[in-house]
Amino acid sequence: MILVTGGAGFIGANFVLDWLSIYEEPIVNLDKLTYAGNLDTLADIRNDARHVFMHGDIADRETVAALLEKYQPRAIINFAAETHVDRSIHGPEVFIKTNIVGIFNLLESTLSYWKALPPERQAAFRFLHVSTDEVYGTLSPTAEPFTEASPYEPNSPYAASKASSDHLVRAWHCTYGLPTLITNCSNNYGPYHFPEKLIPLTILNALAEKPIPIYGDGKQVRDWLFVKDHCAAIRRVLEGGKAGEGYNVGGWNEKTNLDVVNIICKLLDEARPRPNGDSYSRLIEFVSDRPGHDRRYAIDAGKLERELGWRPAESFETGIKKTVEWYLSHQGWVDNVTSGAYHEWVSQHYGS
Repeated sequence: MILVTGGAGFIGANFVLDWLSIYEEPIVNLDKLTYAGNLDTLADIRNDARHVFMHGDIADRETVAALLEKYQPRAIINFAAETHVDRSIHGPEVFIKTNIVGIFNLLESTLSYWKALPPERQAAFRFLHVSTDEVYGTLSPTAEPFTEASPYEPNSPYAASKASSDHLVRAWHCTYGLPTLITNCSNNYGPYHFPEKLIPLTILNALAEKPIPIYGDGKQVRDWLFVKDHCAAIRRVLEGGKAGEGYNVGGWNEKTNLDVVNIICKLLDEARPRPNGDSYSRLIEFVSDRPGHDRRYAIDAGKLERELGWRPAESFETGIKKTVEWYLSHQGWVDNVTSGAYHEWVSQHYGS
């Protein structure tokens, strides 16, 4: 049995679905079900006895302790986090509560559980914390990609809260011996992505004949990682990672935001042409840049390849094609997550 936190969110739910498609080992899934947690994503395993869903908060020590005592997991994989930079700018408090205080409470609950295990189970146990490349800050156009040795220089409340959580996880290993692992990933994309993020927002706005907003000049560079590749990397780190180590997970796919949007528009032009015959790229609108917008992220995932043999299976071209096709064929899921609250959020951040 493994315990997954945040397993109804974008990356966590993909991980749960992939895990149960590969292994018979059950999963206990603890999720607070904030705006980004969506049980519709897990509909295919609703009646699967290997999946136990629990509605709860990682900051609730009593709930976490009860789960650990009842199910005795061999590992915890923590996806639970507040994750969107824009939301952290407008409301940083919840990021502090979840990504710092919540992780502290989860670590304390885990440490108490781990200490009570017999020695052989202590040695086999792992606490894997899923983090982001945004903790490293920003890169110049010619700088080498981030490595695991890069200094932490977060520039947004979100990135600062995730950097804090990484430091707590490392400290609980160094101080108390808790066998932890940390992964820092680049920008994920793929099925079940909440549509506030660039790629699903572009797809859905284009199909709805709405403006496609791009911050600033659109030349911010990101390394793009297909979510299924990320899930495979996490499984590999859980299996073979060395306790106390961190591993960068990247897609080796640097693209500007403008390039990403144009690629999506071209795919939609081919798959579902506009009634007026124009390209969807005609819907692009540049909007005021957000505060503290990092110019470039790039991940060097060489350590993960050298030590554990992982490389992404998808190029950006193959991954984005699969992503566009998924959104075109899953309109029901999209309709369920794009509620009135979502539309209000888009208006607040991108203009009416």
